[in-house]
Amino acid sequence: MSLPNAAEQALTDFAAASGWEGRARLLMQWGERLEPLTPAQCSSEHLVQGCESQVWLIGVQQDAHWQFRANSEARLLRGLIAVLLTRVNGLSSAQLASVDLLDWFTQLGLARQLSPSRSNGLQAVLQRMQSLTSAD
Repeated sequence: MSLPNAAEQALTDFAAASGWEGRARLLMQWGERLEPLTPAQCSSEHLVQGCESQVWLIGVQQDAHWQFRANSEARLLRGLIAVLLTRVNGLSSAQLASVDLLDWFTQLGLARQLSPSRSNGLQAVLQRMQSLTSAD
């Protein structure tokens, strides 16, 4: 499966970053690009269960493809979510079901820096995306 253009850009950007400090700085920058959610969207209805930090997720299907918006109060997690969104936005439900989270973050050079709680939180976000898309 080919990657969305934004995901290809993420791979290019993170490959050019030097070391963990460079990738962490880049993650913060990517997190700042997330479109803010409204206070109404940051409700318990959109809260992802299983994350140590609060994460809100909204998914909308357009022409059999999904577009997600998300946000978190945690800066590093916001960056991780931003690069996850580059990987999943625009996918169909079937494509989304086959996304390998660990493989994606390994390609970005970020997998080794994911603490177990961050990894579990990102997995919870992906599972929430998949549960939203399985209802279509």
